[in-house]
Amino acid sequence: MLPVLIQAESPDHPDARLLLAELSARLVLLTGDSGQSSFCASDVQQDGACFVVARNPQGVPLACAAIRPGGQQVAELKRMYARPGQPGVAAQVLGWLEQQALQWGYRQICLAVRHSNPRAIAFYRKHGYAAIAPFGKYTESNLSLCMGKLLLPDNGVA
Repeated sequence: MLPVLIQAESPDHPDARLLLAELSARLVLLTGDSGQSSFCASDVQQDGACFVVARNPQGVPLACAAIRPGGQQVAELKRMYARPGQPGVAAQVLGWLEQQALQWGYRQICLAVRHSNPRAIAFYRKHGYAAIAPFGKYTESNLSLCMGKLLLPDNGVA
């Protein structure tokens, strides 16, 4: 596993913008939609929310993701992306955000992923996420799979 430094950043930081642009381009290729309409930078610049960038020891940005309030004791994961060829980095970012969510009092993380992105679905399943009822804007769409994971405060993440 690559050593990485994960830090909260503004989504407007140049490294964050670069990673978000790469994510959007990749999503267009995979799903036909960039996903940009489902993300608002101000949502991750409030209490109980954050945007993170993972970098290698040389400071090269490798991955990004965010959580934002998604309901009572629920955080929503947004804009998860790791550059190709970075084994284990996405898992480290996800784990970091799960721990942060626990510290803020969240008991569940939810997310939405397009059915046309089976690699992402497999990644989340591998890390303990399971299908949940559609939430928010996803109740009106059959394009996305909503997933969630319970966070356990007494022994860490489920």
